[in-house]
Amino acid sequence: MTDRYSDMESSKHSEQGTIEFIPDFDPGHGSEESGSGRTPGSGEVDSRKKENEASDSIQESVLYWQHSDNISRKLLTTKKTLEQVVGLGESFDVDFREMTFAGRRAAFFLITTFVKDNILVEIMKRLTYLTPDSVSGSAVKAFFEEYIPHMQVTTTDKLSECITQALSGMSVLFLEGEDTAILMDTRSYPVRNPEEPSLERVVRGARDGFTETLLTNVSLVRRRLRDPGLTFEIMKVGRRTEMDVSIAYIDDIVDKVQVEELKKKISSVDIEGIPLADKQLEEAIIHKGWNPYPLVRYSERPDTVASHLLEGRVVVFVDTSPSVMILPTTFFDLCQHAEENRQTAFMGTYLRWIRFFGIIASLFLLPLWLLVVVHPEIKPPALSFIGPQAQAKIPLIAQFLLVEFGVDLMRMAAVHTPTPLASAMGLIAAILVGDIAVKTGLFVNEVVLYMAVAAIGMFATPSYELGLANRLVRLFLLVTVAIFGIPGFVAGVTLFIILLTLHRSLNSSYLWPFIPFNAKAMAAVVLRMPVMYAKSRPSFNKPRDRSRISKD
Repeated sequence: MTDRYSDMESSKHSEQGTIEFIPDFDPGHGSEESGSGRTPGSGEVDSRKKENEASDSIQESVLYWQHSDNISRKLLTTKKTLEQVVGLGESFDVDFREMTFAGRRAAFFLITTFVKDNILVEIMKRLTYLTPDSVSGSAVKAFFEEYIPHMQVTTTDKLSECITQALSGMSVLFLEGEDTAILMDTRSYPVRNPEEPSLERVVRGARDGFTETLLTNVSLVRRRLRDPGLTFEIMKVGRRTEMDVSIAYIDDIVDKVQVEELKKKISSVDIEGIPLADKQLEEAIIHKGWNPYPLVRYSERPDTVASHLLEGRVVVFVDTSPSVMILPTTFFDLCQHAEENRQTAFMGTYLRWIRFFGIIASLFLLPLWLLVVVHPEIKPPALSFIGPQAQAKIPLIAQFLLVEFGVDLMRMAAVHTPTPLASAMGLIAAILVGDIAVKTGLFVNEVVLYMAVAAIGMFATPSYELGLANRLVRLFLLVTVAIFGIPGFVAGVTLFIILLTLHRSLNSSYLWPFIPFNAKAMAAVVLRMPVMYAKSRPSFNKPRDRSRISKD
């Protein structure tokens, strides 16, 4: 820090220790006019100094311009600092409204696009009625305790905090002669109404889903969990974005060690920002590198999040994201869907088995069929009908790879295609491309058939991230079978299981309750237990309170 600011001139201090804004001036680095004896204006000096600024955070920028993070007692000093740090006077939505209340000069600092005008107008209206006789002593104390009719009000003596809060939507009130500012929560973010998540639809159940606003998401969970132990801790991540991140848990259920570990990981993140919200935060705190499998569970349903909180999980909300992260998670958690719990226990179990079958088919159906074709001697007589009934012009492994890439291409095209045209695009791809490819002898029918079954299994996977990771494993197994045959398939499956076993989600086993094996928990994975039968919480979460049902 000393090296960065070594070129700055010493600044003037007030009696209370606040440091006033003095533009740097170095005649040796002036323009041609400086050589003729003319002194450059402060605007030229500020311009040069702004070009040389290399601050990584708001606090560093404030220190660069006024040599202290304390709020100046002079409004002019504060205004000049804001002009340089946040572009006051340059950005149209940054406002510094100067007024007089009770004989004191004051200024509201705010971002106009975030503020609720009606709330701020009511506050201003109340303050304009004050006379000099109404305020004796500290104006900040009088305004804070008596004259600002608003619930969410606080004070601070740090200018960097004022700027950070203003950029998040709060209004800041500066007073002449005071080194403390008043922060008022007058935020009004652009927000859409809660809608049913497109990836977690249910036939019967709630239709509200998370939005891009943190406060809305928190309220949706609060509505379902009226538990006094439900806690939402707030943190900020990113030197430039200062993104709001909230950690949610039920205090008397969750394992506090996991909470503290997660808080430590988030607070240690040193990155300029997370504009892509939860996904970037996941990579920063989990450090999974090139591992394709998701180590957190994403959900856009408040009821799903509430049920996981009751199990003792930790949930991470990130502002601007319509999904939340659930930690820790397992491979089998990612295979479950809210629809199973919206039906009876028997039907829920049936739906779960069908889903498991689809996931297994998406992983192993194509490699097994290719293995049987390459080594027909391992095919039992009862399955003699399996196999290509005709030969194509290109090898089978090339057919599989082309179809795999084609399905991926169609999926990406569907995402970028307007909704009214998506169905037409699917028909063209399925009928024209697929049918003509078979008729011309490029592909055999069985390749298209089994690839379609595998694709359906992938789309039936509740977790989108898990479905994509399973596709990579399927491609890997196809290549190993084509090259090494039976040993390649056995080695590939073994390596796949070992890699999943070694993965940890918040220091918890990824394949639990299969590895390490827990018979009771495994039965709860295979069967959708009736609600009254699930008397204890999963031990995987290490909950402090294991019992779900009161013993009274």
